[in-house]
Amino acid sequence: MSAKFPIISITGSSGAGTTTVEQTFKKIFAREKVTASFIEGDAFHRFDRHTMKAKIAEEKAQGRDFTHFNQEANELKILESVFEEYGRRGKGRTRHYIHDEEEAACYGSPPGTFTEWEEFGGTDVLFYEGLHGCVVTDEVNLAKHCDLKIGVVPVINLEWIQKIHRDKAARGYSTEAVTETILRRMHDYVHYICPQFSLTDINFQRVPIVDTSNPFVARWIPTPAESILVIRFANPRGIDFPYLLSMIHNSYMSRANSIVVPGDKLDLAMQLIFTPLINKLVERKRRMS
Repeated sequence: MSAKFPIISITGSSGAGTTTVEQTFKKIFAREKVTASFIEGDAFHRFDRHTMKAKIAEEKAQGRDFTHFNQEANELKILESVFEEYGRRGKGRTRHYIHDEEEAACYGSPPGTFTEWEEFGGTDVLFYEGLHGCVVTDEVNLAKHCDLKIGVVPVINLEWIQKIHRDKAARGYSTEAVTETILRRMHDYVHYICPQFSLTDINFQRVPIVDTSNPFVARWIPTPAESILVIRFANPRGIDFPYLLSMIHNSYMSRANSIVVPGDKLDLAMQLIFTPLINKLVERKRRMS
């Protein structure tokens, strides 16, 4: 954790909706005139797509599952060194993982590969979005470097529906292929993804209010209006709950540290909650500069 060079970490599973949350933060940064460096968790995968497929097959032959959720599939020590360096000096390095043909045309490399490492810095905050922003293992502790830790956690059936629809539409996978990936990742999901949400400062959990009993045959993703959003604060001290309840129609408190809002109020809720927190981080940074 660094008062001078703050780090914001958004963590969530594949298909959880972390990218949507990132777009709201970009709007806040632009409105509040806060400069940010952005890094993505995929940039710290250990293997390119071709090598990862070979590694998965090799592990499967030995009776083991191997997934991107696992620490061994990622350069978590490098990611921690980036967090540490940015927190200390306001600088770091990252690269980009190329997901599809559109990105390939932009970056000039084939899908499934990485760009070269590049330096970044000179910004007010560092913003991370990905799978492992708050991971703590025997070898790394990402959580201790972050000034604001946010979990994006749809209930599991909704998360699966979102992943299936995204991977089919954007990446051309079949339902069967995505389902196999979900099943293969379950052990690592339990051991590497879930524990992070006990370390986050704020969790956003979207809960559908329509039937999602069988996510593998769902024809549509439940819309925000067909959901509620549970927002949990690890430390509710200093959170102005009466203000949030007055600003977000049909919201209510379910526990002393949790507020429930309509699903289509995610953007509004995030702007109301995070704008003062971001301004506090940046003001503290500027006082120390």
